[in-house]
Amino acid sequence: MENIKEVVKEKYGQAALRVNSGGSSCCGSNPASASGCGDPITSNLYNAAQAGEIPEETLLASLGCGNPTALAKLNAGEVVLDLGSGGGIDVLLSAKRVGPTGKAYGLDMTDEMLALANENKRKAGIQNVEFLKGEIEHIPLPDNSVDVVISNCVINLSADKDRVLRETFRVLKPGGRFAVSDVVTRGEMLPVIRESVLLWVGCVAGALEENEYRNKLATAGFEQIEVEPTRVYKVEDAREFLSAKNIDVDAIAPQVDGKFMSAFVRAVKPKSCCGPACCN
Repeated sequence: MENIKEVVKEKYGQAALRVNSGGSSCCGSNPASASGCGDPITSNLYNAAQAGEIPEETLLASLGCGNPTALAKLNAGEVVLDLGSGGGIDVLLSAKRVGPTGKAYGLDMTDEMLALANENKRKAGIQNVEFLKGEIEHIPLPDNSVDVVISNCVINLSADKDRVLRETFRVLKPGGRFAVSDVVTRGEMLPVIRESVLLWVGCVAGALEENEYRNKLATAGFEQIEVEPTRVYKVEDAREFLSAKNIDVDAIAPQVDGKFMSAFVRAVKPKSCCGPACCN
């Protein structure tokens, strides 16, 4: 777990530094096909209106695979927490939606990303935002303090997803919502193929199979669980990357097509339950 954490820190720290140097947060082996460069995972996630609300560097730093702020229902006055907030794009957009009576927190463990996010907050002039340093397995917020938890393809990076989901459940208020974009897989496949395609999907990826995701959410205590595909990836999307790894792309096509996707994952913490993670 510590090795995975250090790799994630290094990759995302490098991505933030590239943005600060005037580039994009491309993290793949071929920068021309990574974030902000027209690839099928990270491109065209935010519309022109959303892009116009935030500093350009915020968009350039996005390494997500979805747009949770477009799919999650956010109400004025609510408290939102973004797990793995990166350059702050989803935090700043959420802060605008919950308004001055609400609050948007961003949680990230990478110093370079936190510095970039705070600079983007300054440029945007948004006051109801706070970026916290910490790990998504150990959320530095009190029990029952958040209305909505969002995340943009970061939970798949954790080596202890059960701990992340338990912590998320803990900080949510009774009736609070889990509304994240994440990478998921569908059905069984050969381990070597799963590993290769997940390397293409993100800087580091450890996606859950969709039914396993549902089961882990239920075990953490969540109800009303839904996994809605938003982008389904084909073997052609990853042909260049996989060919460079000396993989026979045509031979593995049946193992790839329709089995890797970005999805919007929803769940709800029950309004009444027992235990310290439910009610004070």
